[in-house]
Amino acid sequence: MTRFGYTLMTEQSGPRELVRYAVAAEAAGFDFLVSSDHYSPWLEEQGHAPHAWTVLGAVAQATSRIPFMTYVTCPTMRYHPAVVAQQAATLQILAEGRFTLGLGSGESLNEHVVGAGWPGLEERQDRLAEAIGIIRDLHTGATVDRHGHWYRVDAAKIWDLPQQPVPIAVAVSGPRSVQRFAPLADEMISTSPAPALVEAWHRAHVNDSGPATSRVTGQLPISWDADRDKAIQRAHEQFRWSAGGWDVNANLPTPASFAAATQFVRPHDIADTIACGPDLDAIIDAVRPFQQAGYTDIALVQVGDELQDRFLAEAAQPLLTKLRAADG
Repeated sequence: MTRFGYTLMTEQSGPRELVRYAVAAEAAGFDFLVSSDHYSPWLEEQGHAPHAWTVLGAVAQATSRIPFMTYVTCPTMRYHPAVVAQQAATLQILAEGRFTLGLGSGESLNEHVVGAGWPGLEERQDRLAEAIGIIRDLHTGATVDRHGHWYRVDAAKIWDLPQQPVPIAVAVSGPRSVQRFAPLADEMISTSPAPALVEAWHRAHVNDSGPATSRVTGQLPISWDADRDKAIQRAHEQFRWSAGGWDVNANLPTPASFAAATQFVRPHDIADTIACGPDLDAIIDAVRPFQQAGYTDIALVQVGDELQDRFLAEAAQPLLTKLRAADG
């Protein structure tokens, strides 16, 4: 059975609100949470970017059942991988085993802020692979000395390790990244409902016994509202950044650049790609390609901070009931 999740979108909500939404999502019956990890919003209209790890520490204490993951953290520029290893270990202790570390090669929007420039894709993926190795080594409890190509680690040790290891999920976007990261990760992340991508992951994801199936998590935005016109307007205002595709989104450095790049995107363009309005069946139709592609976990992003409380109180439970019925 498919698991359905709720997205804590740090780009559109403040820290206290995100913790409140996490509690409400658990009460509504969502199967898991994912949280973005941003230094800037995609667009100024979204207006937020609290520190995701601080928020998730609070979420770990405010909730009791629901698993959660970073979706995703880049452990290569804004954070050194040794710091990510420590953060993940501490959060897993606080979460009592409910945390998954979702990693990716990052976006310029969030990583350029430390003044180290923004490398090309090949270098970003090389950095990510090296970072995963450092995190894995530190999570064994060993003292780690490493002089790698991109990172140095000097007598580092994680002193507080969780009893349950931290699973690592990695975001992939095509065959090359699948081949690179499937052997290094426990789970796959992607926002593309492509069956070939999932199949390639399962072929490349191996353990000591050979190819192994794993959790595959996808994500898609929705704009639920009783008024469809308002839902479309809100999706256009706050989510038109998504129209550029990954190659564009990974490389633009500021909210202003995303605004410029999407100035000619029209409301009906967004309505063609995001389920907008009160029709829950339209959301089910939008989810179906991910299910057909073989995703085991699908996280929904409700667009707009001002609609989160109403969505969670009014729409979440009926929607989950319909999604699970359709999945059965």
